[in-house]
Amino acid sequence: MSYLNTSPLVWGMLYGPQRGRFELEFRLPAECADQLASGAADIGIVPSFELIRQDLEIVPGAGIACHGAVRSILLVSSRPAAGIRTLALDSSSRTSVELVRVLLKRRYGVAPQCVSHAPDLDAMMRIADAALIIGDPALRIDPASLPWHVYDLGAEWVAMTGLPMVFAVWAGRKGAVTPELVAAFQESCRYGLDRMEEIVAKESAARGFAPEVVRQYLTRHIVHELGERDYQGMELFLEYASGGRVAGMKFVTPV
Repeated sequence: MSYLNTSPLVWGMLYGPQRGRFELEFRLPAECADQLASGAADIGIVPSFELIRQDLEIVPGAGIACHGAVRSILLVSSRPAAGIRTLALDSSSRTSVELVRVLLKRRYGVAPQCVSHAPDLDAMMRIADAALIIGDPALRIDPASLPWHVYDLGAEWVAMTGLPMVFAVWAGRKGAVTPELVAAFQESCRYGLDRMEEIVAKESAARGFAPEVVRQYLTRHIVHELGERDYQGMELFLEYASGGRVAGMKFVTPV
């Protein structure tokens, strides 16, 4: 994915021992999922919601999750959440779209009418009661400066369930994910996490963020190494999003 939060996952593939082993393309989350569905890509960082829509095998141990506030997935509303009737959606990530629907229904008892819109907060708020802003565009917003209610969907999920929220995972089409590749993907993530200050310097300059924004986001808000509780949270989210029990997730273990 092209968002900042994936940088540690691919750092080893870009600059470390895994460099040259993979042909990388950077796209929005929903587009990554479409690349897998069409067969244009073998493995991708895909919204976790895609595990309902596609028959995919998961690369364990590395992904994008939060254990509290995530900061980059914001519901901005002109009224308290229980009063939202119309919602403008940045549909770049299908997981975030489904998450806001789950939270509004289960936590606040509402099911607003939704419309897709480019991630332009002012324009979205002119046509709807509330707006969902995702990824780097959300990081460019200062929630404290807004005249509206702001809900961090990571914090909302953890408050409602007591479990982490997994937004995206490495996953591939059946047969594409081998134990050797799993090990390489995990090593690429560890390589990036061990070089966080290098990531902060390069990504803040490239994306126009203050270094402290990048550092706080990648070290305090985003979790990249996933464990048992993360997958418990993901399974519960998929159950809520699908309206029923989810079939067992398919993991490929490393060598």
